[in-house]
Amino acid sequence: MLTDSNRVQVLSEALPFIQKFSGRTVVIKYGGAAMKNDLLKNKFIEDILFLSYIGIKPILVHGGGPIINAWLKKVNIKSHFQNGIRITDKDTMEIVEMVLVGKINKELVTLINKKQGSAIGLSGKDGRLIVASNLFSDPNNLVGSVKKVNIKVLELLLDSGYIPIVSSVAADDHGQSYNINADTVAGALADAIQAEKLILLTDILGIMRSPSRPETLEKHLTINQVKRLIDQKIIVGGMIPKVDCCIKALQGNVKSAHIIDGRVEHALLLEILTADGIGSMLTL
Repeated sequence: MLTDSNRVQVLSEALPFIQKFSGRTVVIKYGGAAMKNDLLKNKFIEDILFLSYIGIKPILVHGGGPIINAWLKKVNIKSHFQNGIRITDKDTMEIVEMVLVGKINKELVTLINKKQGSAIGLSGKDGRLIVASNLFSDPNNLVGSVKKVNIKVLELLLDSGYIPIVSSVAADDHGQSYNINADTVAGALADAIQAEKLILLTDILGIMRSPSRPETLEKHLTINQVKRLIDQKIIVGGMIPKVDCCIKALQGNVKSAHIIDGRVEHALLLEILTADGIGSMLTL
């Protein structure tokens, strides 16, 4: 249990970060265990509300892979992946959009509003927030990339005190729907709105030199150091698209990118409002 002295120390440590980041925008990609575990989900929502109350402007971007898988199974559609990316035919796309936009997005909006927050749910289609293009140039595989971002709708919401919650579905110029990787969407939005931070929640501690040894967590990395770790095969597999997304955002308009462990209660507050943080911070 915290003593009175410990409580004061915690508050004192947070104060300069509150002063520094108040009024700034933070884009958070939400997924993994923090989405599946109800306790972690509630702690995460509390973090989002806390950030909002102290003047930080959070934008929440979400995917929902495991929940999509469950619904595809219910309607007897098999899930297929290529290099970690879901192959999305027309029937799969209908379920993806139903789950991301109609179910997960509205559940998150309801959770925040139930706790006296002010959240509004969007997909990339709303206000042409995201214009998509086909990632693979295969008309039968509706996996998309971000062609263009229009941040006007986000700016209107943030300026009015709302928390935007964005699902990673968008349409192209012809109205065709696409399923876009949520990390990619978060990075593109963070760049376009010139966010202070891009934060990706994962199910690992961050970038580690040895996955089985927590003490090898890299707390602070530059882009060049990250590229060296990729060349050395230390960053591999599913972590590569995450760091690529961070690098692209940093080379744009984002000041820092963070990969943190969403399995830790109040991970967001620990990363943003403490000197040590809990995950890996990437900068230029």
